[in-house]
Amino acid sequence: MSPSSGLVVRPCRARDVSAVRDVIERAFDDEGVVTADLWEALDARPGGASFVAELDGAVVGHVHLTWCWVDAPERLVDVLVLSPLSVAPEAQRSGVGRALVARAIAAATEMGSPLLFLEGDPAYYSRVGFEPAGPLGFTPPSVRTPMVAFQVVRLPAYAPGMSGALVYADTFWALDCVGLRGAQLEEFLT
Repeated sequence: MSPSSGLVVRPCRARDVSAVRDVIERAFDDEGVVTADLWEALDARPGGASFVAELDGAVVGHVHLTWCWVDAPERLVDVLVLSPLSVAPEAQRSGVGRALVARAIAAATEMGSPLLFLEGDPAYYSRVGFEPAGPLGFTPPSVRTPMVAFQVVRLPAYAPGMSGALVYADTFWALDCVGLRGAQLEEFLT
């Protein structure tokens, strides 16, 4: 599938909930139900943002932004976390994910966040503007977050001194959606 001029990235609406849940579940295979539950819980929090990618009238992708914090030396800094990013299997490798990430970065900038974090594949996310967060003075929210997967985009509101530990919103912890566990972590580290 190749996105045509019919690809639209727009804010998520209440009527999109079942389509978004379907995309997330299919995009994440075995972890899909947990990831969809995470999205619904994050979406219920105030202040975040969700966007869908729609192609020819069908939702084929989704991205969500959640307010979290960096525990900087001077103060807590409000920052955004991109999670989850989901593209339906039939729409993967066609630019849908790239369009969603671009919209997420633009939205984070519009929302005044100085930083946008995520846990993800560095081979993919480095091509869409993310860089390793560790060398910039940030530490991940969990020892189960592989450093290579811990990434950030510095946005226009970023200023020196905004470094420290990323602190996830409690929703990530309540659903145990921080870092990796067991065989997944071992596989990632080998």
